[in-house]
Formats: sequence, structure tokens, C-alpha cells
Amino acid sequence: MSQPILHISETADAVVLELAEFFIRTAKETIATTGRFSVALSGGSSPKKLYELLATPDFSSQLDWEKVDFFFGDERYVPADDPDSNALMVKKALFDPLRIPAANIFTVDTSLPPDEAALKYTQAIQHRYQAEQVRFDLVLLGLGDNSHTASLFPHTPVLHDTSVSVKAVFLPDQNVYRITMTAPLINLAHHLAFLVYGQGKAEAVNSVLNGPEDSENHPAQLIRAAEGDVHWFLDKPAASKLIS
Repeated sequence: MSQPILHISETADAVVLELAEFFIRTAKETIATTGRFSVALSGGSSPKKLYELLATPDFSSQLDWEKVDFFFGDERYVPADDPDSNALMVKKALFDPLRIPAANIFTVDTSLPPDEAALKYTQAIQHRYQAEQVRFDLVLLGLGDNSHTASLFPHTPVLHDTSVSVKAVFLPDQNVYRITMTAPLINLAHHLAFLVYGQGKAEAVNSVLNGPEDSENHPAQLIRAAEGDVHWFLDKPAASKLIS
């Protein structure tokens, strides 16, 4: 199991730029080798900047986007047209500007009951990979100030789920459901990349990377590549507690 690879940039814009370059480089190398590239996306404001940058001509012109398959590491259990939908955010920031074919976009059907939505998404992933082992080429991840990643939240049953699948998670404090890939599914990826910036994330970053083993309180500690590599793209404020 490889050690995390840290990429520390001066500013938030610089770290997003570095991850965009990593995304394009990894996708091009994978397509050259296998013919296609599969990526599981994250939601939230931080990756939105990444998607908007990838949609600019400087980056979009570097890749054959018709050979990229897009999945979601997690999704909010809201209607598809809800402003909080991860898929809707990515549609506006990336899919529409790049005219990504609908056949290349795999979203969670949140019109179904939560557990059924999770099961159908597991089946969709398995069907896409057919007999192959489900290993995404790249999984993009964020980090909450409570050390959650994807929708693996502290003290939720999914943290103990050993299946390679997608599960529904109920968050009692928010009275909402989330749909999330399990840690074992995420960990099978060839490449994992966290995008984290801002002073407000410094404590969580330090706890996950340097703190004692405590995945109940710091779920992102569960993310350990089974065979691939884990990259942390950080700005200096987010990395400030790592740097002595």
C-alpha cells in the first residue's frame, strides 16, 4: 500500500490548475493504453472550479472526451433538477460546455427510493465493466472539515461496509439521505486524488494524514489505494498543519 503523494501549491487557483494538469495527463496516458478513461467525480464548490477549468479551451482541446466515462463517487438524494444535485452542477460546469455524449454519463437515479437508487447504481457500474473488476481509472475526492469524503460521514454504518458497491446513507443530523460509493469500491481505483484547499480544512487534513487511526471520526482515513496511488492536492493553508 503506497504512501500518499502530496502536491502543495501556493494558492487555491494554483492547486486546481495542478490537478487539472494531472487529470489530463492521467486521462491521456490511460486512453493511449486502454482506449478509454473512467473517472468518478466529486461534488461541492471545490471541484466545480476544476470542472470549469477543464472546460476551458486550453484543457478541453487536449483530450478526446468521447473516450471518457463519467461516474459519481456520491450524490445528494435530491431531484435531478435540484440546485444541490452534484450531477446538475457538473452538467453545467463540464458536460454541457464539452458536449459530453449522454451515453458516457452515469448518474444516480434519485427518483427511486434511496436503497434502490444505490442498488441500481451498483448494477450500472457492474454492467459498464461487465466481467472486468470494477476499477475506476481516477476517483476525485474532497474533504469536509469533519473529515468526511464522498458521503462517508463520521459514525455512519457505511464506514463498516466491506462490499464493493454503492450504498444509501442516512444523516440524522441533517435528516437527509446521500448515495455513496463504499470505501472498498473507491480504493480499487488506479488513481485517487483529493482536492482540498482553505485554512478551514487544515485540521481535518492533518487528522486524516497524521492523526491516530480513527476512521469513525475521520472517515477519509479509510481511503487507501489497494494497488494504485493516492494524491493529495492541497494549497498551503490547507497543508499548514502538516508543515512544521
